[in-house]
Formats: sequence, C-alpha cells, structure tokens
Amino acid sequence: MGGYVVMVSFHLMLTCIFTDQDIVITAYLSGYVLWAILLLYAFLVKNGWWIWVLYPALTTVFYLLFYFLHA
Repeated sequence: MGGYVVMVSFHLMLTCIFTDQDIVITAYLSGYVLWAILLLYAFLVKNGWWIWVLYPALTTVFYLLFYFLHA
C-alpha cells in the first residue's frame, strides 16, 4: 500500500509540470515500474522502520508540491 501511495502522489506532482493527459498515458508504465521498485525496496531494506518513515515523508512532500504548485 505504501509504495502505491508514493507512486500516485509522485504522478500527481508531475501533473504540475506536464499536461494531465501526458501523465495519464505514461503512468501506465512508469507507475507500475516505480511501484515495483518501491515494493522490492520495502522488502530488501534491513530496518523496516525506515520504510515507515520514508514512504509517508515522500508522500507528504510530493502531495504538498502538488498542492502548492497546482493552486
């Protein structure tokens, strides 16, 4: 769940830079690849608490960038 939320918030942030249509089209591939990398990273990291801090922090940063750049 965490990697998916990070991936969605990242693509939301990208809509501030590129057009929405371009992000939706490329999110099919880039979203899956990013989600898979984040999923694997969550299982490969030695300290699970690092993921509990990193993923919500990344989600918050991406969403705040989206919120303030899109306004």
